[in-house]
Amino acid sequence: MNVSLTTQIKNELNQLGIKPKKSLGQNFLINEGVYHKIVATLELGPNDTVVEVGPGLGTLTQYLATSGAKIIAVEKDHQLVEHLKTKFANEKRVKIIEEDILKFNPANYQLQTTHYKLVGNIPYYLTSHLLRTVFEKWPQPELIVLMLQKEVAQRICAKPPEMSLLAVSIQYYAQPKIISYVSHGSFYPPPEVDSAIIKLDPKYKILNTKNDQEFFKIVKAGFAGKRKQLGNNLSRGLNLEKNLVEEKLKLIGIDPKRRAETLTLLEWQNIATTLLPH
Repeated sequence: MNVSLTTQIKNELNQLGIKPKKSLGQNFLINEGVYHKIVATLELGPNDTVVEVGPGLGTLTQYLATSGAKIIAVEKDHQLVEHLKTKFANEKRVKIIEEDILKFNPANYQLQTTHYKLVGNIPYYLTSHLLRTVFEKWPQPELIVLMLQKEVAQRICAKPPEMSLLAVSIQYYAQPKIISYVSHGSFYPPPEVDSAIIKLDPKYKILNTKNDQEFFKIVKAGFAGKRKQLGNNLSRGLNLEKNLVEEKLKLIGIDPKRRAETLTLLEWQNIATTLLPH
């Protein structure tokens, strides 16, 4: 553990009069090795642009800046924005934006498909909403590297028979991989749970919002009844005759008695193709 980094973060918090709030997911990373791992996973070069979600005190921003990449750091806390602007006043390649990341418009910063990367330490409550926003509304990033709660990262990377709506939602758009686990002791104050660095390789796909919405309508219906059979869930959720649903599932080799968490992404895509009106 790097004592000087811990001291630096505590000093900055004291100067700002900030007492970290666990309820807001304000746990500051104090393990220098983890910062290096995040930057290495991003594979940054001087020609890259990286969007950083919630830079906070700007500690990760400093490590990112050493790569020579252009950094767009998006922070919604006004007090922290003022601190960041002062801290990076002499860094021409670091741009501090005061905004809620969910309202951030990449077009305002000329971000183009596969021409930027995304990084951040994301609190649990923001994970699903942020990733759906990025995949459905933003130009596709080249790479995403996030620090998440360990359990959330594991759920995103799950395979059958442990699939969840979250796993299908993320894997539909990207290939996830856990890079490493980070113990709760690597943060100040230490949270109650461990974290994980997760890398998401987006699958380049031409956005077809209508198709995506229909696909997720079917997946949500399939997962609607916990531990219920697929045929029952889809019939009820999509308001279709149960016999018709079961017949169509059997035609594509899927047993209607299976449960949603046992299906692969490909099987969900086949179900959507079969059940969607043509």
